[in-house]
Amino acid sequence: MFKLVRSSLFAVLGLGIAATTANAAEWKFNNGLPEGRGESKQLEKFAADVAELSGDSLKIKVFHGGSLNLKDNDVARWLPKGAVQMGLVWANYLGRDVPALNAVMVQGSVGSPQELIKALPEIQKIYTEVLGEWDIVPTGFMALPLLKASIFCREKPVRTLADLKTRKLRVWSNDQVETFTKLGVSAQIVGQNDLYVALQTGVVDCAVYPALFAHTISLHEVTKYASYLYPVAGVPYVLGASKGSWDGLTDGERNAVSTAAARVWQRTNEYSKAEENEQAARAKLTKQGVTFLDDFSDEDRSAFLGSASGTWQKLAEEAGGKAPQYRQRILKILGR
Repeated sequence: MFKLVRSSLFAVLGLGIAATTANAAEWKFNNGLPEGRGESKQLEKFAADVAELSGDSLKIKVFHGGSLNLKDNDVARWLPKGAVQMGLVWANYLGRDVPALNAVMVQGSVGSPQELIKALPEIQKIYTEVLGEWDIVPTGFMALPLLKASIFCREKPVRTLADLKTRKLRVWSNDQVETFTKLGVSAQIVGQNDLYVALQTGVVDCAVYPALFAHTISLHEVTKYASYLYPVAGVPYVLGASKGSWDGLTDGERNAVSTAAARVWQRTNEYSKAEENEQAARAKLTKQGVTFLDDFSDEDRSAFLGSASGTWQKLAEEAGGKAPQYRQRILKILGR
C-alpha cells in the first residue's frame, strides 16, 4: 500500500512539474542589430533577467541580425499583430508608418551630446504616448552611446560637402535623405545588414556610420577613408511588446519584464567614457586600414545642422496631428 501511495504521489508531482513547464510562456524578441553589437548583449542580459525575475515562467529568446526576416522599418506593422511578442523599436526607422514618432527628433537636431542627454526624459514620455496608440507597449528603453557620425568612403577621400556632392551616400532614415538632398548630396536608405554589400559593389560610394560600431559590420573591409561630420541624435531604443501579448501575461511576469527593462536603461544611460570609446574605435579602425581625415569644416558642419533644422520642422508639419507639438516640447527642453 505504501509503495502504491508513493508511486501515485510521484506521478502527481511529475504531472505538476510537466504542467508548470508546459504553462511557461516563451516569447520571441526580434533584434535587427548584429549579434556583435553591445546593444545585442544588453538584450541577452535582459532576457536572462526576465527568466530569473519571473521564476522561469516567462522566457524570452532574442533573435539577432534580422534572422526572423522582420524588417526594422515594418515594426509598426508586425509587432502589434503579434508576429513576435517583442521587438526593438527605433524611431529613426518609422518615418513611413509613424511619421509623428520619427519627427520627435531627427538626425542633426542636436548640436552637442549635452543637448541630447537633456532631451532624453521628454523623448521617452512622447514615445510612450505615441506607441500606445499603435498597440505597442514600451516596456522600457535602451540608451544609445553618445555617437559621432562619420562619412566612410570606399575609394576616394571625402571631407567636404562639395566632395560629397559627387558621391552616392548611404543613410539610414528619411530625414537624412531630406537633409542631404537639400545640401545637393545624393542620399539613399540602405539597411545596415545590406550596407557591406552595397559598398562592396558600388551601389553607394560612402556611408554615414558611427566609428564606434563600424567593426560590427566589418566596415573597414569595404572603406578606406572616414571623416567626422555631426553628433548623432541617438534617440533611445524602445523595448516594445505587442499589446495583446503583454495583456496575456500575469502581473508578476509584467513586473519581471519592467524590472529587467529598467535595469537595461540603468546600465546603458551612462556616457562618461564616450569620447574615450570613440578614440579607441578610431584607433582600431586605423590599424585595420581606414584613414581618418580631418573633420568636416565648421562651415560644412553648420550647413548640415542648418539643413537638418529645416528638415525637422518640415517633417513635423507634414506628419501633422501632435507632431508639431512634440517638436516644440523638445525645443522647449533645449531652450530654443
